[in-house]
This record gives sequence, structure tokens and C-alpha cells, in this order.
Amino acid sequence: MATNLQEAREGKPSLLIVDDDALITDSLAFALGADFEVYTCESRPGTIELLRQLPRPPQLALVDLGLPPTPHAPDEGFQLIGDLLAHSRSMKIFVLSGQNDAANARHARTLGAVEFIAKPCDPATLKRTLSRALEMRAAEIGARPEDAAALIGESPALAKLKSQLAQFADSPFPVLIEGESGSGKDLVAQSLHGRSVRAAKPYLALNCAAISPSLVEPTLFGYVKGAFTGATANKSGYFEDAQDGTLFLDEIGELPIEMQAKLLRVLENGEFQRVGETQGRVSRARVVAATNRDLRQEVKRGTFRADLYHRLSVLTLSVPPLRELDADKLLLLEQFRRMYANKSGVQPFSLDARAERLWLDYQFPGNVRELRNIVIRLTTKHAGQRLSVDELEQEFDLEAPQASPAGAPEGADLVEQARRHLERERGFNLDETLRRWERRYIDAALKLSGGNVSQAAKLLGINRTTLYSRMAAGDAGDAHASSPAPLSHQKTK
Repeated sequence: MATNLQEAREGKPSLLIVDDDALITDSLAFALGADFEVYTCESRPGTIELLRQLPRPPQLALVDLGLPPTPHAPDEGFQLIGDLLAHSRSMKIFVLSGQNDAANARHARTLGAVEFIAKPCDPATLKRTLSRALEMRAAEIGARPEDAAALIGESPALAKLKSQLAQFADSPFPVLIEGESGSGKDLVAQSLHGRSVRAAKPYLALNCAAISPSLVEPTLFGYVKGAFTGATANKSGYFEDAQDGTLFLDEIGELPIEMQAKLLRVLENGEFQRVGETQGRVSRARVVAATNRDLRQEVKRGTFRADLYHRLSVLTLSVPPLRELDADKLLLLEQFRRMYANKSGVQPFSLDARAERLWLDYQFPGNVRELRNIVIRLTTKHAGQRLSVDELEQEFDLEAPQASPAGAPEGADLVEQARRHLERERGFNLDETLRRWERRYIDAALKLSGGNVSQAAKLLGINRTTLYSRMAAGDAGDAHASSPAPLSHQKTK
């Protein structure tokens, strides 16, 4: 770790670097250490553990895709992007990897990464890129309103959500907000509070995924002096501090099972105790929870209490994915491009008629988060320019699975995806596309089988010799396309 766990010095932004090659992390920490408070990790589990120890999440992250236990595949890196954004939605993530593959780059951006930076990279250019990301982050935080007007759009799906917000706003009962990652569940929670009679009261948000399981109880309920090592004074928890306002519990599906009974008790009668205290206390806070998980399935698996789920879901809000918001995609485009252009001191870009049609057709699997990051990249690369389909399609993950249109026959959406892909991609190569998909299935089978080639071959419906041949062919293709040496050492993953 490049620094201890104390808070970063005032005015010095924090940067997390995740790579299992110590030479890479040490080189980057040295090159960037004068401008950033740098933390380093070598694996996804280690990163999550570090984040839970830090007093506040890093503002920026550089993440390698090929991490153990599958350094030959991008799976761990892709999953870590989601973990980081679950921990802090405002974190700006850049993928820094030797896997300089266009499909990986697009998928990483779909998951929420701001940009994909191929190794090698120039430290000076990297510093400028990170500094711009900090400016964009500041613009988002400064421009984030906490009222219902922040829900931009006029589509039927959003109109239904706003209507439900009005109905539920003044109810004293808990509300469960469900929706895909990146769809804006936190903004819906803020809007619910802003519309309510509690609007002038405290609004506190706690990310259940960002807290070590051992600290959840004292964080929620508080503790008394001497209750545990480090408890040097009495401290109130979130339920007390929220008073008679709103307590937003984000990523509620991450709440440890042993804590769920205590949360249920508070929801049922308002009673709780500080850790180490026998005196009962009463909370008047309204609880709003959010999740991108299917809690019904979690109940079936035994990882979430059925009684807690039913208590939380008395009132449920479903945040629609961006693909269902139709022309609202253009309203969001206008909102974000104006905001980021103003912050950057440049003229906003615009789209020609065909590019605008492509914008409306694209389903944004990463939802509003993906749309926002695309606007950031286009503002940086094409300020003041009128963009065509050629510039726009470079930012889209056109190979990502798309939802089927309502009422479409089975397989019709796949044919439509293929048609659009062929129309928009210049220099399309069927063999290369099939090779990429084959490699993804091989990597998935190896992961499921724990690296056992024989079992992986059975999963894929081929014999072991054929699998070895295809793995060798895939590795040869990857080596042929690899990029030159990075900062001080080539590491192609």
C-alpha cells in the first residue's frame, strides 16, 4: 500500500491503483505520487477490504482488467468496476490494461469506467487525464440537486415513477427502490425525501456495501465508550442522527444476515440500542432502501430474511432502465453536455440527424451512468464539433446484449442487433468477432470449472484436445495484437 490509512492531505486528491504487477503499481505510484495520495492493491478482494478501512473512498481509480485468480481474462477487472461504483458512485474509474481490445474497452465503459487507457501510457498524459476527471466529478457533485425536478424526462415510464413518488412521499412506511445499476436509485431516494413533509429534516445516506460487516451495527446504532477496542467516547449512529428525517440504506442486499433481524426490529417498532448499552432508544427516521439485486431470489437462497424483505417492500418504486425512456435520452444528453461544456469552458458538441437517431436507438446497458460518461468523453474529444455516426459508434458497446422489444419473436432482437452492427461498424470481420466470443465462453468455462480443462471442455460440448487447440489459437491471436512495453515492463494480460 503506497500510503497509510489516514485521510489524504487536504487539497490532495486520492487515487486507487489496482494491478497485480508490483512493478506497475510502484512505477505509477512514483510517477503520480507528487500530485495524488496513492493507494495500491493487487486483487479484487484486497481492494474491497482496503476500501472498507479507508475513512473515505478514493476519488479516482486506475484498474487493470486481468487480476487474479484469472489474470488471462478480464472477468475480475470487470467485476471490480461494479464493486467500486457500488462503494462510491462518484468515483471516476479508468481501466489501465495490456488487454488493448476494443470489445473489452467498450464493455468496461458500459460497466461505468470513464475511459480505457492502454498500456503503455505516458505519465504526464495520465496526470492530465486524471485532473480532467476530477473537474468533471466536481461538476457532477456541485450540480446534483436534491429535489424532484432533478428527475429529467417526460416519457411514460418516468411519468409513472414521478406519480408514485408523489403518492409515497408523505407515507411513514419504508420504501424499497429497485432498479438496474446506474439507473439513478440514489437520485430517486433524494427526490422522495425532497417531496415529503420531511424535506427540511436530515437526509442521511449509508452505503451498506462500503462498510465492513463488523462495523455495520455501531455505524447504524452508535456505541458507548468502552463497547469495543477503539470506542473511546460515546457516539450516535445513523438512526439517531437522522432524527425524524430520512435514512437511505443503499445496497441493502449487502447487509449481513445477522444484522437484518436488528434492522427489522427498528422498522417494526422503532426500537434499537447503542452497542454496549442496555438502554433502549427510539428512532423516528423513515427508512428508504435500494438494491439492484433481486431480493426475492436472495430470500430463496437464504441470504436475505423474508420478513425483512416484506417489511421493506410494503411500498416499492421501480426505477426504469434508460432503454425504456425513449426521447428522454435526448433530454439527458442536453443536460449533461451543457453542464460539462460549461465546466470545461468549451462549446458543447452536437449530433447530426443520423447520429441522433443512433443515440435514440442505443439501449445504454449501463443506464444513465453510461450516458453521462459518454458525454464526458465526447466533450473532451470533440468540443464544439458536429458529430456523425462514425464518432458516436466508437463510444457505444454495440456488442453488448440488448433487451428484446416487447412482443418480438424469439431471436428477432439478435437478428436486429446483427443488422445494426453490420450497418455501423467499419471493417467488420466475422472471424475476429467469432474468435472474441469463443474466447469469452472458454474463459467462462475455465472459471466455472476452477481451471480444470476436462470439465471446461464438457461444459462447452467439445473434447479436451479441441479445447487445447482453441485456447492455443486464441493466445496466439492475443499475442499478435498485443501492444508495446508499458512504463518500464511489458505485462500483457
